Amino acid sequence: VQLQASGGGSVQAGGSLRLSCAASGSSGAMGWFRQAPGKQRNFVAALRWNGGNTVYTDSVKGQFTISGDNAKKTVYLQMNNLKPEDAALYYCANAISRPILGALVDRRSYSHWGQGTLVTVSS
Repeated sequence: VQLQASGGGSVQAGGSLRLSCAASGSSGAMGWFRQAPGKQRNFVAALRWNGGNTVYTDSVKGQFTISGDNAKKTVYLQMNNLKPEDAALYYCANAISRPILGALVDRRSYSHWGQGTLVTVSS
């Protein structure tokens, strides 16, 4: 399975960006993680194709929205009201299996990773 992510860019604080990621093969769930310089890669949001259930890290609830096109195995991350602390390299990830929703916050639930797309936010 290959993942192709796009949509990163540079915005001012308060701006919006929409990331997208397409999986070329089998997918049970897809998620987004982010990694700021010198920090760990952290969970952002995930979506299970079966049922369309979603899960978010607390810091982005109400600010980011994950959605997807099941037929195309493409997931989107709409990011609004961006803040400087949202700046990071954003990675999409694919889980071939169907982990329970709570497990999707764990990097180990994913079997494939995209190359990352950079989001910069200026204050």
